[in-house]
Amino acid sequence: MKIIIGADHGGFTFKEEVKKWLAGLGHDVKDIGAEKLDPDDDYVDYAALVAGELSDDESLKGVLFCRNGYGTMITANRVAGVRCGLAFDKLAVAKGRNDDDINCLSIPSDYLTLEQAKSMVSIFLETKFSDVERYKRRLWKLSTLSGGCCGGC
Repeated sequence: MKIIIGADHGGFTFKEEVKKWLAGLGHDVKDIGAEKLDPDDDYVDYAALVAGELSDDESLKGVLFCRNGYGTMITANRVAGVRCGLAFDKLAVAKGRNDDDINCLSIPSDYLTLEQAKSMVSIFLETKFSDVERYKRRLWKLSTLSGGCCGGC
């Protein structure tokens, strides 16, 4: 599976470790940065790059890393076609894939151990979208949002 990853300084260490781990599992990992630990970098830059790649190719998955996970999640979700969830619980990650077809996962490195993060990334990559009609309907509604309207207004 091709996985696009990115992190600011707050998630840099986790990104580097998870990148090696994923490559060791045989995944094709594209790291869009940061390339080095820079305490003055901005999560927005890396999250936007990952999200941009995801919006162009539905087969890709993205994993973002920052201190609390919210900044990268918010940034990624501003890009059309990206559905980014926050990794705070294994079951929540599984439900995010199963019910909401999230294609990006934001890891809060200040609140998880590396092993917890790896476990949630595994769940994210292994869980399939259920394809249940009500979930497909909801995804369609999300795809029609523009300026706060779901298209049914």
